[in-house]
Amino acid sequence: MIIRGATLIDGTTVDIRADKMIVALAERLDALPGDDVLDAHGGLVIPGLHDHHVHIRAAAAAAGSVRLGPPQVRSRIELIAALAAAEIGADGWIRAVGYHDSVAGPLDRHTLDALSPPVPVRVQHRSGVLWTLNTAGLAAIGQSDHHDGRLRSSDPEWAGDLPRRAGGLAELGSRLASYGVTGITDATPDLAGTDAELLSAALPQHVHRLSPGKRILHDDLLDLDGLTDWVRSSHDRGTAVALHCVTVSQLVVAMAALRVAGVHRGDRIEHAALVPPDCLTELAELGVTVVTQPNFVAERGDEYLADVPAEDHGLLWRVQTLVNAGVRVALSTDMPFGLGDPWGAMRAAVDRRTGTGEVLGPDECVPPRTALEMFLGAADDPSKPRTLAPGQPADLCVLAAPPDAVLAELDARLVRTTMVGGRPIYGS
Repeated sequence: MIIRGATLIDGTTVDIRADKMIVALAERLDALPGDDVLDAHGGLVIPGLHDHHVHIRAAAAAAGSVRLGPPQVRSRIELIAALAAAEIGADGWIRAVGYHDSVAGPLDRHTLDALSPPVPVRVQHRSGVLWTLNTAGLAAIGQSDHHDGRLRSSDPEWAGDLPRRAGGLAELGSRLASYGVTGITDATPDLAGTDAELLSAALPQHVHRLSPGKRILHDDLLDLDGLTDWVRSSHDRGTAVALHCVTVSQLVVAMAALRVAGVHRGDRIEHAALVPPDCLTELAELGVTVVTQPNFVAERGDEYLADVPAEDHGLLWRVQTLVNAGVRVALSTDMPFGLGDPWGAMRAAVDRRTGTGEVLGPDECVPPRTALEMFLGAADDPSKPRTLAPGQPADLCVLAAPPDAVLAELDARLVRTTMVGGRPIYGS
């Protein structure tokens, strides 16, 4: 394929010859017999976006799940109505996601029994780390005696007994292609290699996995010695680690473990939702990559303003401060816990506006090009933006506007064509 009149991010206009790899870039390339020709009309052409932290099967399943948190559900009455109207899946369950305690307080099996129909119900907390099952649901997985029905997502002793909902992957792949996404990193804990291969076969994007090198930290189970040993043993096997940190305590323990065990190329901190000033220098010195999600400022910012102490507002979902400190940073959406649109995450990184228009953490705003480039890193080097050059994979995103307009809007509606290995997987 020849892409004519492509404008690169630096403003240079070139023709691009692409097969599975980029073959050539030049001011003018002659079409060869059999070449397809795509006229970019001066539109920006960039490497395809890579979403560095997603949960693929959960995202596909979420499309058929009822949402029980803001903005869809905000009160106990709305919660009861949503559960009563929820469709029971072919597996016999009502599957709900996005719950937040502001709706009706903390859930347990007894509260859910009072609110839900008498069928198996499982409700995932907005954080993604906790499910609550009602009594019928606990009986369905052989845990009728469980005291409160609150089960951690990462616990294989019960999660393997849940029915897995099939389907939705093709639709998910098409939606991601419409965003210009050509690669995704699945951050689901304990994702088996065979499952990752199945996902790769089902989606047009390149699929990479963090497991088995991911560990979710919980404040009530923080064990520095145990985590240090796990990091060291992972490194001994040649495996980089990814440590899930959403509280200051988790971040401090993660950094301490890495300091003692040493850092392996590719080690990551996932989320870093709260980063106090005294952690910045050490994060930079460790050389780990922070993969964070400023889209939560746009998606949940008003709740943060209400629920998080005012003195911590400036510590939430930091980006520019991390960059200034010399920390390696990449962005992701955390789909389905985030909405999954990388362009929305870029806009949030740039303007830091909540749903009501408040600015949360103005010192963390980054320039539009920086936000875009934080979605251009490779799976194994997320913080280094890929460039278009001969010999690079022809994973491309062709946009319908020149660079200045794209950077001004950062809108997925500008995506015109998405290619993986030189093959179009989306065309508007």
